Amino acid sequence: MKRISIAIAAGAILAFGATAASAGTLDQVKQRGSLACGSNSGLTGFGIPDDKGQWTGLDVDFCRAVAAAVLNDPTKVKFIPLTAKDRFTALQSGEVDVLARNGTWTLSREADLGLLFAAVNYYDGQGFMVRKKLNVNSALELNGASICVQQGTTTELNLADYFRSNNMKYEGVVFANVDDVIKAYDTSRCDAFTTDVSQLYGERIKLVNPDEHVVLPEVISKEPLGPAVRQGDDQWFDIVKWTHFAMINAEELGVTKANVDDKLKSDDPSIRRLLGVEGDFGKGMGLTKDWAYHIIKAVGNYGEAFERNVGEGSKLKIKRGLNNLWSKGGIQYAAPVR
Repeated sequence: MKRISIAIAAGAILAFGATAASAGTLDQVKQRGSLACGSNSGLTGFGIPDDKGQWTGLDVDFCRAVAAAVLNDPTKVKFIPLTAKDRFTALQSGEVDVLARNGTWTLSREADLGLLFAAVNYYDGQGFMVRKKLNVNSALELNGASICVQQGTTTELNLADYFRSNNMKYEGVVFANVDDVIKAYDTSRCDAFTTDVSQLYGERIKLVNPDEHVVLPEVISKEPLGPAVRQGDDQWFDIVKWTHFAMINAEELGVTKANVDDKLKSDDPSIRRLLGVEGDFGKGMGLTKDWAYHIIKAVGNYGEAFERNVGEGSKLKIKRGLNNLWSKGGIQYAAPVR
């Protein structure tokens, strides 16, 4: 979910965050021996622990990839579950090194909160879910409907904008906590539930009768979701950004978790540079030359992470769509390693 920033004591928070960043996040992570990753507290496909405390998800895999690049060990991550309300404060204060919690990249979050979004690891948008028995096929048929939405989020603002621009009316059924929103929808206190499409798929499988609900086709907003870091530490920003780029480039070059060792023998100069066989492209970031090899060996390429967590091989069964490679009709595109 996307929470609107509140500018109370923002100056003090930003100053604290800048101090934490200026100390050198890479050095802090190495000294600590682990990465502190701000995570969702329980969103299937993106960040969720099981009953044994084992975390899975697309954002979880991203943090493991950063740990692999920095510490050569994807297991050296401490996942810190954060609410939508607390997530940005936790990053600003230095409680976490990177925030990978399906957060939307916006101007105000960078300019006002002192953050930088390093990449977009999931292109999303806001949508609607309804019960099939309502026989609603489009969000444009929701005039007069009651709609469950989380309070104080950009989701709530987008909802108002959408209905106003289409000259429709609705009744907002608003709760501060997303779990309360979902419970209200599941118990028929509202006709529809709105949030990011990815989250609609994740929450649908938790409903009492998931097959009785459908996600409508309309996407009413742009929600580029990705990992964020504090401003003031360019080295750490580069590491987080290029972790994502390495996974995208690996998929484009056909380098996978299963074949990465064989690809060390490749004659393709792009593969050789990516895996550190030629050149030393980790040095400028304070990493070893085989930093990308460790990422791919640990979690695979972007396509592999997408497929097992949110793709059609997962419980969510989401099509790649915009998140496909640029060469396959999507908009995932990475700068080259060279």
